[in-house]
Amino acid sequence: MRRARRRSLRRVPARKPRLKKARSTRFDPVTAEIIRGAMETICYEVATHVSLTATTPILNQSNERNATILDARGRLAALSVGIPQFMLSSTLPVRFALDFFGAEGLHDGDVLIANDPYHGGGHLPDYNVFAPVVVDGKLVLIVSIQCHHADTGGAAPGGYIVDALDIWAEGVRFPAVKVVDRGVERGDVIYMMKTNNRNPTFLGDIRAQIGAAQRGRDRLKEVIAKYGAAAVIGAVDHSIDHARKRLREEVRKWPDGIFYGDAYVDNDPLGNTDIRVHVKVTVKGERLTIDFTGTDTRQNISANSTFGNTRGYVVAQIASMMDPAIPKNEGFFESIELIVPKGCCLNPYDNKPVAAGTHHPGVEVGEAIVKALGHIIPERSCPQIYKMGMPTVIFGTHPATGKMFIDHSVDTFAAYCGGVKGQDGWGAMNVSFGNLIRATAEINESIFPHRQMARDYAPDTGGPGQWRGCPGSLYVKTLTAPATVYAYVVGRKYPMPGIAGGKNGMSNEMRCRVGSKHEFVAEGKSRQVPHEAGESYAYRYGGGGGWGDPLERDPEKVKEDVLDEYVSIRGARYDYGVVLTGSVEELDVEIDWPATRELRAQIRAELSR
Repeated sequence: MRRARRRSLRRVPARKPRLKKARSTRFDPVTAEIIRGAMETICYEVATHVSLTATTPILNQSNERNATILDARGRLAALSVGIPQFMLSSTLPVRFALDFFGAEGLHDGDVLIANDPYHGGGHLPDYNVFAPVVVDGKLVLIVSIQCHHADTGGAAPGGYIVDALDIWAEGVRFPAVKVVDRGVERGDVIYMMKTNNRNPTFLGDIRAQIGAAQRGRDRLKEVIAKYGAAAVIGAVDHSIDHARKRLREEVRKWPDGIFYGDAYVDNDPLGNTDIRVHVKVTVKGERLTIDFTGTDTRQNISANSTFGNTRGYVVAQIASMMDPAIPKNEGFFESIELIVPKGCCLNPYDNKPVAAGTHHPGVEVGEAIVKALGHIIPERSCPQIYKMGMPTVIFGTHPATGKMFIDHSVDTFAAYCGGVKGQDGWGAMNVSFGNLIRATAEINESIFPHRQMARDYAPDTGGPGQWRGCPGSLYVKTLTAPATVYAYVVGRKYPMPGIAGGKNGMSNEMRCRVGSKHEFVAEGKSRQVPHEAGESYAYRYGGGGGWGDPLERDPEKVKEDVLDEYVSIRGARYDYGVVLTGSVEELDVEIDWPATRELRAQIRAELSR
């Protein structure tokens, strides 16, 4: 592949670390583990640096980012705890840069940016910033930080173009471009990126990522200076080999066979319905093959997940079903044989729109895998997914500044947390979002022209089960200035699934223009809905699926759920077969044990017919 032409720029000499000579050529596994721990700590520091220095809420509050370290061959060596699918969509763009520039074209002091879905990325809002770690003229490692941004410069604010015909309508593409060349910031590139982005704080966010990548590079040079490049490279090889061995040991414990799973998306943003994700999982000895042949191949749909995004969701789901101590690196990933036919919605032909598809059908990948493997390892089966549609982006002109604001609604709400054997769904965030932190009402109300009027658990929305799904929440946001709200909702027809006999969670429901005579339920084709000041949107987020037979749930736990207002007295009776007396208001709820035993026996008899 042809090399990129380099511009003549003023050079700033970079300090070279003084390398420590290896004391012995013998490999030391203890030192290798210390080096791995150091690299994981550096990843955490890089990711935290963005949260402390970025200027836009989605970066400095939400933690929607992931830091990784790769070796000179582009193999993933270490990562921070972040958004799960970023594990892979943040590595493939770096590999493209290695192919495009060549190792000899990446220099000490360089920093690059990439966001193109068709050069390894997930979707355009995910900007990947990475820096080579070059010692004595040799590329040793690459440190990367990927974050979701508020805008991409496409046909509409926010990066989610609901009716995009192709990838170009969704925003500006950067396959791989140097923003810092041998220590010198390229002002032409930075200005070009700024000019093609609506978000007034975009430049501060990009510079936060650049600074984070440079910080990670400097920390890695310190590690190399302490242990020597050979020891660091050996530690990477050791960790990758260890992960590969441990994954295969886990797979060997599973029964051999071929297992199938299907998941569906209600509709894409254009209104095409019942988008199918089909998987065949083959377990044979230590070999694990995941084949998505049979997945939807309609070419007119706008719900597409890039290969990198799909691969990330595969790994996130499989990782959740294995020993969590296995390192998440290249050894883990390469041990899974993945088949995703070109042209299906999980590996689309080039230049198809993918902004919404990174969510759906991306997450349905995990759902299909759980439905396939839930038969053989039910105790490890919980879908690492959500059923959101896409973020409810709000944009308009802020009356206080006269400038555009873009709110991705990265606010705290509860939804989609499924139960698993031994544990009810809990908290306010489903596992697939990793360590995503959603902003408080007070913070976002101080930034954007809206008020949050409700954000409460909604009773009877969590899927019934021996272990209950977490309830969803009723969320109401009132606009204090005219603004446009994105409305694309899935999980109405296909809500969060129950596992091992558990029941589905409640479906989503979004109402727009609440408080006016034009109020309506958002369904079908996505829309950008103008709201006047004083109007609200109300979103009842669905609950997580249950795990196991609801009739096996301890009646005392059902009573506690009723007192906590997760379940109503009616829901206790009809979903769990538990008869209660008294009222929540008086706090005198009690179990009618004879009636409960009789009702449960009656329900079981009816189900067995």
